Amino acid sequence: MSNLIMVLAVLFLALIVLVPLLEKYARNSKSGGQAPAGVVKWIFPLLALVIVLRLLQYYFG
Repeated sequence: MSNLIMVLAVLFLALIVLVPLLEKYARNSKSGGQAPAGVVKWIFPLLALVIVLRLLQYYFG
């Protein structure tokens, strides 16, 4: 049960962070349907951080 709560908390936090960023860059984007470079630049480092944190939690938690 605690794993489910942890996963939901991480997803909720990601939504709180990513939705305002995506709205901000989508409003200022004039490139049609393409993702702005500012958002793309942050997605992979954030995903890597989440993976590292989950690995640390798995091994030490």
